[in-house]
Amino acid sequence: MTAAVAAAVDDDGPVRHPGWARLTDRAPQLVLTSWRYLDQIALSLRPATVVAADTALRGLAGHLAEEGVDRFAAVQRGHIETYKQWLATAGTHRGRPPARNTVRQRLGLIRSFFDRIIEWDWSDAPTRTPMFAIDVPTAEDPLPKFLDDAQAARLLAAAVGAEPLDRLVVEVLARTGLRAGELCALEPDAVGRIGGAWWLRVPVGKLRTDRYIPLHPALVELLARWPVGQHRLIEIDDQPLDRHRVGRIVRRVARAAGLGHVHPHRLRHTLATQAINRGMRLEAIAALLGHRSLRMTLTYARIANRTVADEYGAAQARVDALYDDHEPADLAALRHEHRRMLGNGWCVRPRGTDCSFEAICEGCGYYETSGEFTATLHAQHDHAAAHGQTARVELYGALLQRLEAAR
Repeated sequence: MTAAVAAAVDDDGPVRHPGWARLTDRAPQLVLTSWRYLDQIALSLRPATVVAADTALRGLAGHLAEEGVDRFAAVQRGHIETYKQWLATAGTHRGRPPARNTVRQRLGLIRSFFDRIIEWDWSDAPTRTPMFAIDVPTAEDPLPKFLDDAQAARLLAAAVGAEPLDRLVVEVLARTGLRAGELCALEPDAVGRIGGAWWLRVPVGKLRTDRYIPLHPALVELLARWPVGQHRLIEIDDQPLDRHRVGRIVRRVARAAGLGHVHPHRLRHTLATQAINRGMRLEAIAALLGHRSLRMTLTYARIANRTVADEYGAAQARVDALYDDHEPADLAALRHEHRRMLGNGWCVRPRGTDCSFEAICEGCGYYETSGEFTATLHAQHDHAAAHGQTARVELYGALLQRLEAAR
């Protein structure tokens, strides 16, 4: 370690990543400038952002050292271009190219680094930034993964039969939309009564926001059974939960429900999707999830855009009317022959095509029926029999037998 780098390290300073040790002798100025920058942004940015910037700068400094560059002030455009090529092909320790969003994050952090040290007029800053907006890839914007209604019902049904801690964790995540880290950080007095209702206070977290979440009555009962910890609301043997244990719990209950691998964050996406599908306003969902802007919440609106669905249905009705008016009578009759009766309308799925949602409500864990629906069930049973739908015949037959036995 050079004298300059050694002088920058003391017992009270931040702990540096071991990866910097390989650069301290080869390019000490790159190391010192990087550390000075990380110390500055640590005063105003989240710790996770500082860690990401540390990773990005270590990668850049290592590449520059390989290119024979020992100061950031000497960085030219060509160095950035070769670094981008390296990052896109071999920039990870796992031997495969990084994801597009990883490349975007690192290049964005490096561009911010150059912009800031130039604005701050540091001696080790280049005369102008060697990076431009076009160097940073556009973000991928995939839809969040969520559980559909049937899968969510199966998960909660499996949680009911699980160990008390497993049930508590899964139900809190599923009914509040908490992040795993927020669940682990809940304080002993997080549950409180306001205006006759029970609320959960979520401490300042990822987005530096503090919020209250209304508690479902089932959660109030579950939390009341669990002894409050000394330092956190949920503790096991005087130790708070951690994100890794939460992840194991969710995966265990999901496997018991036959759902395979489920990440805790998927339950947050599921709650938001359920809320939008049932008409909850975006502003209310944003407040529930602790989003800083509606732009984050609008991601869920893309999953099930009710306006698009309504307008599509209205357009299809007009198209059907057009076909009814102009197509030959035998073709119109053939199309209507494929209609199947539903509880509040008709399904016009062509015969011979598969439908993964057929009778999905009757197979849901929350489905119930009673004697007042006997006539409807008989009609559905007879309709299925007339159209050779064996599975539906058996389903409605079983429901009718259950009603008969309950008399």
